[in-house]
Amino acid sequence: MEKERAGEYLMVEGAVMPAGCYSHVVVANGFAFVSGQGPKDPVSGITPPLFADQVRQTISNVRTVLRGIGLGLDDIVKMNVFLTDPSRFAEYNAIYSEFFPKQPPARTTIGCWLPGILIEIDCIAAVPG
Repeated sequence: MEKERAGEYLMVEGAVMPAGCYSHVVVANGFAFVSGQGPKDPVSGITPPLFADQVRQTISNVRTVLRGIGLGLDDIVKMNVFLTDPSRFAEYNAIYSEFFPKQPPARTTIGCWLPGILIEIDCIAAVPG
């Protein structure tokens, strides 16, 4: 007998289609777990060439997924941010602060290799009620 998986596994209209086999977001136990989002524009399919634009587009893509389930950036309690060049932390942090000027979520920033992009973000958001 196959065990039923807990939670809702959702794809969000208007979000970038996944490059692999995963859901945009899984809602379980009062939290929304958003899969890694990169800087590809969901409408044009283009990844901006500039680092600052990639940061803004990536956060916008996270916001799109959250809005698709009735949440917003203010509902995020934890973010994991992956940068290909950790020496750009100050630039990234300044842009990040534009989106989270007050009460920013807990965050981990990790240097890593990402094929063809400069940033990726996943997060956990609290689902009210």
